[in-house]
Amino acid sequence: MTALWSYIARRILLMVPTLIGIVTITFIIIQFVPGGPIEQIQARFAGQALDATATISGSVDTGASSGIAPTGELDPEMVKELEKLYGFDKPVLYRYFKMLGDFARFEFGNSYYKDRPVVDLIIEKLPVSISLGLWTTLITYLVAIPLGIRKAMRSGTAFDAWTSFFVTIGYAIPGFLFAVLLVVLFAGGTFWSIFPARGLVSENWEELSLIGKVLDYLWHITLPVTAMVIGAFANLTMLTKNSILDEVSKQYVTTARAKGLSENGVLYRHVFRNAMLIVIAGFPAAFVSVLFTSSLLIEVIFSLDGLGLLGFEATLNRDYPVMLGSLFIFSLLGLLTNLLGDITYVLVDPRIDFERRDV
Repeated sequence: MTALWSYIARRILLMVPTLIGIVTITFIIIQFVPGGPIEQIQARFAGQALDATATISGSVDTGASSGIAPTGELDPEMVKELEKLYGFDKPVLYRYFKMLGDFARFEFGNSYYKDRPVVDLIIEKLPVSISLGLWTTLITYLVAIPLGIRKAMRSGTAFDAWTSFFVTIGYAIPGFLFAVLLVVLFAGGTFWSIFPARGLVSENWEELSLIGKVLDYLWHITLPVTAMVIGAFANLTMLTKNSILDEVSKQYVTTARAKGLSENGVLYRHVFRNAMLIVIAGFPAAFVSVLFTSSLLIEVIFSLDGLGLLGFEATLNRDYPVMLGSLFIFSLLGLLTNLLGDITYVLVDPRIDFERRDV
C-alpha cells in the first residue's frame, strides 16, 4: 500500500510540468494564429465574421461615432482600448506568467465573447457532456465486453464473421453520420417522429414529476447516445476479443484445463481477470475522448449545449480565456482519470507491484 501511495504522489507531481507544457505550447501557438479577438470584432462590424458575438458594450462604446469607419475599420484609438481591455497591451512574457499564476489558483478570467467567467461557462455546460460521456461509456462497455468475449470463444465461426461485419461498419462510419440517419428515421426527418431532435430535456421539464423528469431525460438522450455508442463500441469489442484470445493461448490456461477446470472456470477465474487489464487501461482514455471530443458533432446535430460546442465556438471566435481555461481543465481531468485507471489495476489484479513500476 505504501508503494501505491508513493506512486500516486509521483504521478501527481508529474502532472504539474505536464500541464505547464500543454498550456505553454498552446499559448505559443495562439501567438502565431491569425485573426485574434480584435480582428474578429472588426470582421463583425464589417459583416465578415463567422459568429463573433463579442460583448464589448459598456467597456468600449461601439457606436458609429466612436471610431468605426463606414468600411468597418476600427479607429486606432478604439483598437488601443480593446487591447487594454483584453490585456494585449502587455508584453507576451508578462501575459504568459500572469496566465500561469492565475491557472495555479484556478482563475481563468472571463470569456471575451460571453462576458462571463470561464469556470461558470464550463460548469454550466458540464452536465450535458457528462451525461453523454457516462451513458456512452457505460453502454459501450456493457455491450462490447460480453460481445468481445463471445467472439473470442467462438472465433472463426459464423457468429464471429457476421458480428465482425457489423463491428467493421460501426468502426468505419463516423458517429455523426449515424446521428443524421437516426434523426431522419426516428426524429421526424422523413419517416417516424418518435424521439425529439433537439435538447436534453423538454421545455416543461420543471413542471414534470420525478418519474416524468427521468423518462423525459431518457427520451431525449436516446438518439445522441445511440449514435455515439455505435461508433465507440467497435474498438473495445475487438480489443476484448484479441485480449481473450491472447490469454487463451498461454501456458497457464493449458495447465488449468489439464487440472480438470471447466471452460467457464478457465475463462472467468483465470483468463478474464488477466485479459481485462488492457481493457481497463483504455477506460480513462475512452471516457475523456467521449466527454471532450467525440460529442462535438453530436452536440451540434442534436442542439445539445455541452463542452464540445463551447470549445468549438471558442476556437472560431478566438476566445482565448475559454480555449486555454478549458484546455487546462480537460488536461487535468485526463491526467487524473489515467491515474484512476492505474489504481483500478490494483483492484482487478493485486499482483501488480508499483515498487517496480516507472512513472
